[in-house]
Amino acid sequence: MEMIHNRQEAALMLADRLEKYKGEPGVVLAIPRGGVPVAAPIAKRLGMPLEVILSKKVGHPSNPEFAIGYVSLESVSVDERAKVPQDYLETEIARVRQKLQEKYELYMGNRKHEDLKGKVAIIVDDGIATGKTLMGTIDLVKKQGPKRIVVAVPVAPPAAVDQISEVVDELVCYLVPPNFQAVGQFYEEFYQVSDELVINMLQEQDQKR
Repeated sequence: MEMIHNRQEAALMLADRLEKYKGEPGVVLAIPRGGVPVAAPIAKRLGMPLEVILSKKVGHPSNPEFAIGYVSLESVSVDERAKVPQDYLETEIARVRQKLQEKYELYMGNRKHEDLKGKVAIIVDDGIATGKTLMGTIDLVKKQGPKRIVVAVPVAPPAAVDQISEVVDELVCYLVPPNFQAVGQFYEEFYQVSDELVINMLQEQDQKR
């Protein structure tokens, strides 16, 4: 079974495949926390700013685990078929967005969000499991008007690759194993990424710009 040594090696392999975007106006969007160590070297190679992309599902009032939409700091996407009270939606969106704002400030400090309009948006994570949350994130990014959306991940199952390929301009994925069970099984080293590491990597990348 082919393996990836660690997130740093994964970043270098993906950066090679994304080299064509070097010099283009773009933003690398890391999904925290595991996506940040993969995204940082890619942003450095391409000469693009690095930012975290935070999104969270909005659960159905009768079943919070069932997602009826997703919220980011910039946009909202709600399934129009979900018949839920408007006041519930407004309250839940505000609650979720407050949590996202607190997390964003923890990671990014007082930095403003990068404008994605007319730019290449490269969404990076350390792997895809089901792809459900990523699909919500992609929908939210689309609402910000980028000229091109690219998803770059080291490993993903075939079903997720097929699904995501249909909704983005390009999917760059190094491993697509048929016997996929979990992202971590394809890494020789798969350590827990802390908030502190994320903050340090983002600050270091910001200083290099």
